[in-house]
Amino acid sequence: MMIGHRHRGFGRPGGWQHADLPPADDAPAWFAGRLPDGWFEGPPEVSVDRDEIIVVGRLSPVTVGTDDPAAVAAAETGRISRFREGTRDARIEIAREAEHKYGRKVAWGAQVGDTRQLFTTLSAPVMTRLRQPERKVLDTLVDAGVARSRSEALAWCVRLVGEHAGSWLSDLREAMSSVDRLRAQGPDVGPTETGPASTGPTGAGLTEAGLTELGPAVVRPTEA
Repeated sequence: MMIGHRHRGFGRPGGWQHADLPPADDAPAWFAGRLPDGWFEGPPEVSVDRDEIIVVGRLSPVTVGTDDPAAVAAAETGRISRFREGTRDARIEIAREAEHKYGRKVAWGAQVGDTRQLFTTLSAPVMTRLRQPERKVLDTLVDAGVARSRSEALAWCVRLVGEHAGSWLSDLREAMSSVDRLRAQGPDVGPTETGPASTGPTGAGLTEAGLTELGPAVVRPTEA
């Protein structure tokens, strides 16, 4: 006896979003209001996908008595380290609140001048099947020393697409967000039409005298 398997096809259930994943469209505003005053210069940069929320804020600049690029970079790195250690407990508490609200992990980062650091971020495995032409592309990158493995080569390809197709990807995300909003709204079916009243002194049904337009009303007993 053969047991059939339901074919789920490609993509995620419910389109491009998990059915059980809460929306996070308001995450940038939530973090802007939740973070303590004085942490960052202006609202933080908040990026969201279905697995993770990354919050990166710009710190106040450091003053270094030299123009040496290495010294400036070292001072900026030290400034980020001080922020990371000094805000650890508060960031953990805020992350817990956000994870409960949005159902995603939260990662942090900071930027000073040209120095940008992301703290511990999520690395999510992505399974895929590639045919020989695609595998050859990855193997070429590995053989050339661009990547150390096929998985690293695939990640390199994804980053390359993100860098060179950023405008198209942004348009695509905006289009998907518009569809999500329309789906959440639902159709506007308008007011429901109703027919003429079946009872009342001016209706076509029973009148006050117990007569219909066609003659005396006949009342039959209902079934028990």
